[in-house]
Amino acid sequence: MTTLKLIAGLATGAMLLASTAVAQGYPERQITMVVPFAAGGPTDTVGRLIAERMSADLGQQIIVENVGGAGGTLGAGQVASAEADGYTILLHHIGMATSATLYRSLPYNPQEAFEHIGLVTEVPMTIVARKDLEPADFASLVTYVKENADTITMANAGIGAASHLCGMLFMQALEAPIVTVPYKGTGPAMTELLGGQIDIMCDQTTNTAEQIKGGTIKAYAVTTPARLDIFPDLPTVAEGGFANMEVSVWHGLYAPKGTPAEAVARLTQSLQTALADPGIAEKLAELGTAPSPAADATPEALKAKLDAEIARWKPVIEAAGVYAD
Repeated sequence: MTTLKLIAGLATGAMLLASTAVAQGYPERQITMVVPFAAGGPTDTVGRLIAERMSADLGQQIIVENVGGAGGTLGAGQVASAEADGYTILLHHIGMATSATLYRSLPYNPQEAFEHIGLVTEVPMTIVARKDLEPADFASLVTYVKENADTITMANAGIGAASHLCGMLFMQALEAPIVTVPYKGTGPAMTELLGGQIDIMCDQTTNTAEQIKGGTIKAYAVTTPARLDIFPDLPTVAEGGFANMEVSVWHGLYAPKGTPAEAVARLTQSLQTALADPGIAEKLAELGTAPSPAADATPEALKAKLDAEIARWKPVIEAAGVYAD
């Protein structure tokens, strides 16, 4: 055997041994799940539910670290540059796709900087308002907004947030340039809506369900193709003639590019185990959503979703001409 062949053989053997070690021993210590939004928000709620169940399955604790700011790009960037050893992962929502257009100078490429673990859930959006807003139903709201576009105010959790994206679709569908008010997160935005300082908002059921049930805000419609079991009397935007407004806030789990395939496979397996847990399904149902099926909780499904959503949102954002940088 030549020296070169011997070296190549030793290198291959070392890679196989390392791969086997990852497969057999991973994880050997706690994992950090970065949620690129504030604690207590809708994405954080989903992340903590999944982290708890995955921790039990993996035999190692998953610690949730909130790294908010810049529409989720700070946290995503932190994970993109983290060591690719399987001990840092990212839970991100639809913002992973929209950031590709919203931010024209991202320090990472959303399609190339990560390994894909799987889809987690798709959370419906609701169009809600302060509880004493005049319109009684969605049709009346549409008329009211068009007639009062210069004075009505619409809150969002910041440029690039799910509430901002849904709001853009709402204004585009109504052809009404509503006065928008960005906040630093869904918490402050909801507080202002509850206090009557803001008129309307479009946000995830994970953030609005409790308030809708309690009657502290008024709900007009959901942005899903079908009505929700949790709110059977709430019409869809399609019923109101706005099928193009259908949008859900999908969440995916990622790891830094180059993370060992065996670690990614183990995380995918653990994610699927968590999503199959009846307790997780029950808690998500209370928030108006459901766990992704096993067929979607895969690297392939998440990659396909990300690519399709980047293509979908690019023309919407470019038409609005609103960028985050």
